[in-house]
Amino acid sequence: MGRMRRKVYTDEVRELIKDGRKKFVRLDEGAILYSMGKSTFRQLAVDANAMYHIKKITLVNTQIIDDYLERFRDEE
Repeated sequence: MGRMRRKVYTDEVRELIKDGRKKFVRLDEGAILYSMGKSTFRQLAVDANAMYHIKKITLVNTQIIDDYLERFRDEE
């Protein structure tokens, strides 16, 4: 997937999530969406208990990830 195509795809996924039309993402989508490596995103999903295994597909609940990440926010 080329850089421009990846950016357009990521923007589309962000819009779908923001609008509430997409709640679950695959690991590679989530890694792009949250700007991290695939293995780092996978570990984050495991730690947040946000992974769902359906046959051979792994889905991650973005709402749970967002709530989990908010716990680490620095308050000043």
